[in-house]
Order: sequence, then C-alpha cells, then structure tokens
Amino acid sequence: MDKRVVPLAGVVVLVVLLFASLAWGPSGRGVGINSRFSLVDDSGHAVSDTDFRGRFLLVFFGYTHCPDVCPTELQTMADAVQRLGAAGASVQPIFITVDPERDTSAVLHDYVALFPPRLVGLTGSPEQIAAAARSYRVFYRRAPSADGGYSMDHSGLIYVIGPDGRFWTAFAPSTSVDSIVATLRRRLQ
Repeated sequence: MDKRVVPLAGVVVLVVLLFASLAWGPSGRGVGINSRFSLVDDSGHAVSDTDFRGRFLLVFFGYTHCPDVCPTELQTMADAVQRLGAAGASVQPIFITVDPERDTSAVLHDYVALFPPRLVGLTGSPEQIAAAARSYRVFYRRAPSADGGYSMDHSGLIYVIGPDGRFWTAFAPSTSVDSIVATLRRRLQ
C-alpha cells in the first residue's frame, strides 16, 4: 500500500467531517466559524477581515506549492467570479496560505496573478496563520517528504462570507462553477 494513501485518507475524512458539521444559511450560528484574520496581503500591507466588509468573500486556504487541489479550487473561484459578470464586482476572492515559511508576500503576489480576477493572497507569521485557520476551522499540517522537503496537508473548502463578515456557507472540493455561481447569484440579489 502506498504510504501516502493513509495520510491522504485521513485528510479526506477530516474534510468530510468538517463539511458535514457546517450549518447552511446566513446566520452561521453554531458552526464556530467567525471568519476573523489579521494578515499581510500579497503587496506587503497589513489587512484584516474588516477591510473587506461590504463585499462577499470567497476564501480558500492552501499553499503555492500545492500540486492539485489549490490551483483547481482557485481557478474554480476565479471562473465563478468571472461568470457572475457585473455582479462579481461585489465578490472578493481570497487565498490564505497555510505555508507562511515559503509563501511570502512576494511569492503570493506572483502566484495569485495566475488566477484573475482580483484574487488577493494573504500570508503572515505562523501564529497569524494558525489564528486565521482556527477562525475558519481549517485543518492543516506539514507533511515531510522522502526527499527532505515537505508538502502541506490541508482542508479544501471554499468559504463564503457575507458582506457583514459572517459565515454563509462553504463549498466542498470539486463543487462545480455552475453550483457556486447559482448560490452566489441567490445571495447577491
């Protein structure tokens, strides 16, 4: 058996359990997601969740060295915002790294440029990232590789935060662009 299958299966189980525990709806009551963060954007400026009030947020936690889930979900977010047309102007996509050691503001700046429109990359100290992850109930951990490097195991939900800063809903990995657009169109009305 491939030794990578066991940790990956554990991550999948955690993601499924987290997703199953999320309450759907605008109240966010009882889910424990408070969507707070105080980080640094990909231009090197300090930002917090309050800087984005008045807009819907699509928030994804990942890392720039991620070979599969991160680029796929970030492209899904970008496609959804583009397909919303003019209504997409009120949606801010955000990528928060779980690998602040490698994902500096400069690295994030180059990476998020690959996923238009308007994707903002956020990083910070390991403590700031841990606080943001706790706020969203995000699982992540460093996974050493045989070559001496490492990857990051992490949950893969796309969170939707309302203009008031409250959690609305989350999309599981591989949710279609059509489903995300339909949900956002209902919220944007």
